[in-house]
Amino acid sequence: MRFRVTVPGAATLHLADGVALLRPEEQVFTAMLGGFANQQLARNLARSTVEGRENTVKAFAAYVNAFPWQWTPAMVDEWLGDLRSLRDLKRSTIRSYSEAIRAFCHFATDPLYEWATTCEGRFGSHPVQVVHEWNTAVHVQDNEADAKKRAFTKAELHAFFAHCDGEVARIRAFGRKGWLPAFRDATLFKTAYAFGTRRNETRMLDAADFGRNPHGAEYSEFGLCRVRFGKAKKGSPPKRRSVLTVWDWTPDILDEWFTDVRPLFGVEGNPAAWPSERGLRIGCQRLNSRFIAYRQALGLDFHSFRRSYVTHLIEDGWDPRFVQEQVGHDHASTTSIYTCVSSDFRTRTLRRHLDGTVTAALESQNRRQS
Repeated sequence: MRFRVTVPGAATLHLADGVALLRPEEQVFTAMLGGFANQQLARNLARSTVEGRENTVKAFAAYVNAFPWQWTPAMVDEWLGDLRSLRDLKRSTIRSYSEAIRAFCHFATDPLYEWATTCEGRFGSHPVQVVHEWNTAVHVQDNEADAKKRAFTKAELHAFFAHCDGEVARIRAFGRKGWLPAFRDATLFKTAYAFGTRRNETRMLDAADFGRNPHGAEYSEFGLCRVRFGKAKKGSPPKRRSVLTVWDWTPDILDEWFTDVRPLFGVEGNPAAWPSERGLRIGCQRLNSRFIAYRQALGLDFHSFRRSYVTHLIEDGWDPRFVQEQVGHDHASTTSIYTCVSSDFRTRTLRRHLDGTVTAALESQNRRQS
């Protein structure tokens, strides 16, 4: 007896053979989407990634008003052109949309899943790959970030933190209870810069994630930060790393927060480093709104703390390999993208090397003369 082998996402798991459908086109497309989602989940991709790709496929199908077995490359051209010209989406966003359609078509045309055979039998046509190199943008640069996004200068960083502290003092002077969340957010922003952590990495920190560094006793209980929710690779859990404290002011701001202010939130039983007034920990939306209100006309994003951390460490002479390990990058080239060294730093670097060359030449001349 021969058994039929099926894989997650296969047509036989989502459609019964020989069963008539009331709305065949809609129902087959819905089943294909379900199979695509199962195949993506079987690859251990995050649910948010899977849902995002599903929504993109639905949006494309609605735009072209056609089902996958009717799609053509020309439809992709029209859709992507519309996204670029009318909606003015970023290049990286458009590329992610086209990659979602490419992944879906690759799934739908793979004989292993039998969707092409199913569509051919029901509709006399089958899906084809409609996303190719010749009708989509090619990823040719390592860094495609908005050129307006950069690291804070040290003066801007000082002004930003001074504004954060000023808001705490202003709200407290009026006797309002809002000074506690303002204090929390000010400390959170400083911590994001102090350890070069991403937004979600910072938000997800627990109080227990800070600890001693035996090789940096001067930092007391805040010699390192254990990041447990680092940026994950496809199909993998969050990446963990330990970030060592490098700025001497870091223990002071954290000690004040955890000793004097955080307990005022009534955090007994709450492990979160940054508790919310209404839940376990501060949410991304609340964090964003506070940051946007503070940055005003600076035109910088939360990730600028991370860029600033990398840039200032490099400018202060820290070893590039150490900086790479601190921020959790696999490749030095990725860290270099975050580095926005100032013209003053480059001038000082050039001057140091020129002075060293002149000094070496003079010493060599003196040795010959003696």
